[in-house]
Amino acid sequence: MADLSHHRADLSGHPDVSEMRDRYARVIGDRDVALVDGPVFLLGLYCAFSPWVVHFTASQPALTTHNLIMGIAIAVLGLGFTVAPARMAGLSWAMCAMGVWMIVAPWVVGSSPDMGVILNNVIVGGLTVALGLLCSGVAARSARTPEL
Repeated sequence: MADLSHHRADLSGHPDVSEMRDRYARVIGDRDVALVDGPVFLLGLYCAFSPWVVHFTASQPALTTHNLIMGIAIAVLGLGFTVAPARMAGLSWAMCAMGVWMIVAPWVVGSSPDMGVILNNVIVGGLTVALGLLCSGVAARSARTPEL
């Protein structure tokens, strides 16, 4: 057997090193949204289960269904950002609209919501808007960078 313990694989002298670096940067550059897709998915899961966490399933049945559906939709957006970030970039603004809707939903969908329900939806909606803006900013920044 050959002793390879002292052999170092240094690519700095490789003739295609600049091309490899450009390709690596191009592949990794599309994953800037990876910092956001996980929190979006987790926020969607929390939104879907929040009626049971905050205990308003009995007092707000319509809002329970609403939060379940909106939470699943937000989680699906988070998965979409993971699987196809370039295609999902346009839906970042839709996520902002969903966040605004989550903020006003206790008064539109619910019936005389208490403070826990209001705080839950306002916090979830605010975080959804913030993450949607962050996704939109990342998508706009990656759209401005030229393809290599």
